[in-house]
Amino acid sequence: MGFFDKLKQGLGKTKSSIDDKLNNVFSVFRKVDEELLDELEEVLVMSDIGVETSVKIIDELRIKIKKEKIQNEEDVKNALKSIMKDILDVAEPKLNLETTPSVILVVGVNGVGKTTSIGKIANNLVKKGKKVVVAAADTFRAAAVEQLEIWAERSRSIIVKKDEGTDPAAVVFDAIKKTKEIGADVLIVDTAGRLHNKKYLMDELYKINKVIEKEMESASKETLLVLDAETGQNAISQVKAFKETTDITGLVLTKLDGTAKGGVVIGIVSENKIPIKFIGVGEKIDDMEVFDSEEFLNAII
Repeated sequence: MGFFDKLKQGLGKTKSSIDDKLNNVFSVFRKVDEELLDELEEVLVMSDIGVETSVKIIDELRIKIKKEKIQNEEDVKNALKSIMKDILDVAEPKLNLETTPSVILVVGVNGVGKTTSIGKIANNLVKKGKKVVVAAADTFRAAAVEQLEIWAERSRSIIVKKDEGTDPAAVVFDAIKKTKEIGADVLIVDTAGRLHNKKYLMDELYKINKVIEKEMESASKETLLVLDAETGQNAISQVKAFKETTDITGLVLTKLDGTAKGGVVIGIVSENKIPIKFIGVGEKIDDMEVFDSEEFLNAII
């Protein structure tokens, strides 16, 4: 099964949530008018796109309908997809890995699938011929290092770890040293996800970033925030909280296959102007791919 087929299958619940509701609206209305737009806005809000983004989409749709003299269901759907695509294409989804080595810092609250995502991203890069080092800098969560070790082995990447409770910045320092020693292409850094203790998290990320800036000053750097799509609107508040602690360059959406709340993807990007870099639609190591807005929208509408 190709990734688009997996995507369509994985996003089945979201498609049912959005597409079925849209079709129900169109089955009642025979003309494109203000009442139809009100119903469509309600569908978007109920599909976890969020109130603010839903209003924005319908406002743009209203202008598009008038300008292009849209009068039928198919053209309204295509116009909706076009507006959503413009929102999702806020920036290039491809990772910025211009230098050798480059670094990817991965953040996110516990339980969102952060460690799993690191393994899958590492696997994606190794398959493209990159040599990858993974730094186990989440040294406070029980079994976090062991879990990352399993994923490093699966993805054929090299892990750098220290004892539980070690200063995370010290792990990152050793990992940078190893990356340079073996001539690796990419260093991926796992971090602790304790958002409930924001001050501690901020201090920790600050120290890690200082080490990276000092030891890999000219390296390309991505900071990816991992979000669990099943949390719906709560994912939007997580983005806002992490933006206060570090400069997020991209998002990774996990567990899209288990939720009807995939519409939240559009709201997250619209409200934060941060691109989705990867999406996960399954538990296997190959079930994560670089985000493609067109494929995503074709799978849900």
